[in-house]
Amino acid sequence: MTATQGWLALVALSGGSTLIAWWDGTGALVAVAILALAWAKAQIVLNVYLGLAQVPGWSRGFAIVLGLFMLAAMGLAVAAGTI
Repeated sequence: MTATQGWLALVALSGGSTLIAWWDGTGALVAVAILALAWAKAQIVLNVYLGLAQVPGWSRGFAIVLGLFMLAAMGLAVAAGTI
């Protein structure tokens, strides 16, 4: 993925987050959906802009830590509200 493609993907994912928030800005399901899009955006930034795609070991390590963090955040969002 080139930097331009990464930027376009980030713009699209940001637009998706905005549409989800406008559609129904409350509830755990909305929070989980927005966090999932943020997770995808973080992966793009790490792999495209920081160049971790060139170093598979580091990329995998960052992906695991980020995944655990995002799953914890999603779990807290679900625990805080009803779906």
